[in-house]
Amino acid sequence: MLNKYARAFFTRVLTPFAAFLLRRGVTPDAVTLIGTAGVVAGALVFFPRGEFFWGTIVITLFVFSDLVDGNMARQAGISSRWGAFLDSTLDRV
Repeated sequence: MLNKYARAFFTRVLTPFAAFLLRRGVTPDAVTLIGTAGVVAGALVFFPRGEFFWGTIVITLFVFSDLVDGNMARQAGISSRWGAFLDSTLDRV
C-alpha cells in the first residue's frame, strides 16, 4: 500500500495515461481485468523459471493498473458498486 505522498505522486503521473485510455474507449473494468491477468501471468511465467528480477518488474508494472482503473472511474464519473467489488476482489488474487 502506498503512503499518501507516493499515491499523490503516482496519481498525478498516471492521470494523463488514464485520460488517454478513456478517450480510446477502454473501461476501468477492462484495465482491472488486464492488470490482474498480467500479474498472474508474470508470476506464473517468470517465478517458476527462477527469473525473480524480471518477474518482479512485470508484476510491478501491472500492479500500477490498480491506480489507473480507479483514476479512470473517477475521471469518467462511472464509479459503481460492481466496479468496486470487481476491483477489491481481483486485488486479492
